[in-house]
Amino acid sequence: MKKRILLIDDEAAITRMMRRNLEATGLFDVMDINNPKLAVQTALQFRPDIVVCDVMMPDMDGGAVAASLAEQSQLAQVPIIFLTAIVSRQEVEPSGSIIGSHLFLAKPVKHDDLVACIERQLGKISS
Repeated sequence: MKKRILLIDDEAAITRMMRRNLEATGLFDVMDINNPKLAVQTALQFRPDIVVCDVMMPDMDGGAVAASLAEQSQLAQVPIIFLTAIVSRQEVEPSGSIIGSHLFLAKPVKHDDLVACIERQLGKISS
């Protein structure tokens, strides 16, 4: 069964590219949104297995999105991977580093690193 990924980033080009690349693996069903204020509503409908979320967004940053998701009992245990341009790839492990209790990757994120990070967070995904 395919794992469900919710991508949240205010830049549509980024979510579109990540969605295409992740869906091309055949392992994932992906929904992307570009308005972080819709994150909770979308997640409640989509029921993701994991959320990939940008940190720096207008109106609502990734930390606020994570806090809003955690307030929902149905979403509180869904892992979140943050993407951030605040740190460079050289400052972050290729498989991700931790901010608080959440994993984060430096932007621009390499597709293989993102897939490996998602798989690690979800456990080995079987096709």
